[in-house]
Amino acid sequence: MAAEIGVGVGLVAIGAALALGLSAIATAMAEKAIGTAAVGAMAEKEELFGKGLILTVIPESIVIFGLVVAILILGLAA
Repeated sequence: MAAEIGVGVGLVAIGAALALGLSAIATAMAEKAIGTAAVGAMAEKEELFGKGLILTVIPESIVIFGLVVAILILGLAA
């Protein structure tokens, strides 16, 4: 027999999905702007490749924070 899942568990799951999904969207927007500027800078000075690569990767921490928050939220459902 299947156990019933309450509305609270569903709301917790939606909250976790929003935490991760919105942080991923924000990261994509930040990486788009930084990547565009980095490619433009590298077109003029090739030695800026390393700095452009590092600056493009930095926004990934936003997704990691979103994942940590989602895991913490999912801990409330247990």
